[in-house]
Amino acid sequence: MSLMSSGTIPSKLLHAVDTWPSPRAQMFRTSAGWQEISSGEFLRRIAGLSGALVELGVKPGDRVALFSSNRPEWHTADLAISGAGGVTVPIYFNEAPDRMAYILNHSEAKIVFVAGIGPLEKLLALRSKLKYLEHIVAADGGETAPPDCLRYETLIASAGGAEIASYRLHASQVLSNQLASIIYTSGTTGEPKGVMLSHSNFCSNASDVGVDFNLRSKQDIAISFLPLAHVYGRTLDYIYLFQGIPIAYVEIVEQVAQSLKEIRPTVMAAVPRVFEKIYAKLMEQGSRETGLKRAIFDWAIRTAELAAPWRCGDAEATPMLKLNWNLADKLVYSKIREGTGGRLRIVSSGGAPLSKALAEFFWAVGIPIYQGYGLTETSPIVSSNYPKNRVGSSGLPIPHCEVRIAADGEIQVRGPMIMQGYYKRPEATREVLDDEGWFSTGDIGYLDKDNYLFITDRKRDLIKTAGGKFVAPQPIENALKTSPYILNAMVIGDKRKFIVALVVLNPTTVAAKVAERGISFKDSAEMAAHPAVRTLLEAEIQRLTVHLAQYESIKRFAILPNDFTFDSGAMTFTMKLKRRVVEEQFRNVIESLYADVAEPRPVIQS
Repeated sequence: MSLMSSGTIPSKLLHAVDTWPSPRAQMFRTSAGWQEISSGEFLRRIAGLSGALVELGVKPGDRVALFSSNRPEWHTADLAISGAGGVTVPIYFNEAPDRMAYILNHSEAKIVFVAGIGPLEKLLALRSKLKYLEHIVAADGGETAPPDCLRYETLIASAGGAEIASYRLHASQVLSNQLASIIYTSGTTGEPKGVMLSHSNFCSNASDVGVDFNLRSKQDIAISFLPLAHVYGRTLDYIYLFQGIPIAYVEIVEQVAQSLKEIRPTVMAAVPRVFEKIYAKLMEQGSRETGLKRAIFDWAIRTAELAAPWRCGDAEATPMLKLNWNLADKLVYSKIREGTGGRLRIVSSGGAPLSKALAEFFWAVGIPIYQGYGLTETSPIVSSNYPKNRVGSSGLPIPHCEVRIAADGEIQVRGPMIMQGYYKRPEATREVLDDEGWFSTGDIGYLDKDNYLFITDRKRDLIKTAGGKFVAPQPIENALKTSPYILNAMVIGDKRKFIVALVVLNPTTVAAKVAERGISFKDSAEMAAHPAVRTLLEAEIQRLTVHLAQYESIKRFAILPNDFTFDSGAMTFTMKLKRRVVEEQFRNVIESLYADVAEPRPVIQS
């Protein structure tokens, strides 16, 4: 273990507050602009709430639920709970009511901390179903809060030096191997499982990953919009908090684009879907240009493709390419960077594989995206491309983490970041964690000659065609999503004779393209049904899958007018496709693609 990797969440926070006192530890947006909370005030609030939890009877090991979007109170509550020796049970702010009730009952949480009127209303609607709930502590609850709700603002109002001293004392008694959190995985199938993570799991991961970041408390600023109920956003934020970096919270994902321009962060983390949407937006904006502006945009995008190997450090550039890149940078790329605030130096991507082409594009325009890999059960980071990037890979295993590939291609991991197990699920724990500490991830991949990890797919998502061939759907889907005309895609073909795809069109770019031929539509449904659009997408699919083996190639496809969403149940909250749900929702469409399977044709058609 490294010197930094032991410790507890509250001890790490206290070290940061004492070492790098700051007038702006936390930032949040109001109608009057961005407000700041100093590190001293942050600690005062944590200590006040933690003392109140102890008075309410929270003892080491007791579960306290945390139901809030990304806002300063999230971390205040989390650190208050862990400082009292309690176990934080985070609930995604947009969680379905039945799953929420399941998590609260399964974890036997006696206290729920809730922030915001919407979440409070959602919690109160469930109250009669919650068997163990004794207290609700509500922040920013307004008039919604019933009289028996404890008000966070009141609990922390008079906290001062005595409470801070008491917090330091309680925090010093928390052990690194103590349970810090139970995170219920969203899961693409079945009942959610409670992943038990210790202080050491989180702290070793934050230290081993953050050691290379060279964060500077005076210059760096982080933006937090990945759900803190999910382990990826949470551990990244611990890295920032433990090194004294100010965090700007964005509650609503629709505000991310505006917040990037206002905050001008230097570090951020996102899932591939965020980068896919930024790319789609850029292509939409470019498609609206005409004349010289359109010609310059198209030229700059072509130049980015040519420059990608050089910008990614994989090849040398000719003097002419450098000249073109510098010109394109002045005219186009600099404006793209301005859209993200213009100061990003570390952009972490995780949660799902990022397409190589997309990563290359962002590197080419000067936005360095470092892909990593991990799971809730690994706290989460297993491998990272920072600082030695190899585009297309998920990076090198982090310090103190061992990675090996099983005989069937499954990735197995061992190290201080591996969970303690699944809460109340010893059989499920034994299925994935062996006696020697090796955790089976359920992902398929390989290590290259330099030990860089490459993920090919989820083991359970692998498609086995009727001919016995295995097809990994994610790389194909990621390739399709690099088209400016395709927002999303899902590949199907398990136990079938050939591969088909559901393709979600990008209405803005498609409309702009077919408008060149004088064609227009009243809505996206009419657009999806038009022969000109089918011809356009057919050409894109063939262009982007030309490298595939015959058995992997898409023989037929259906065009969908609207994207898959979390609200429809088709996506997890980390924006991964719930394949079984999508297959059920679009069963008739899929069956129509296989209507005459006796004669599968090698051309794309419906």
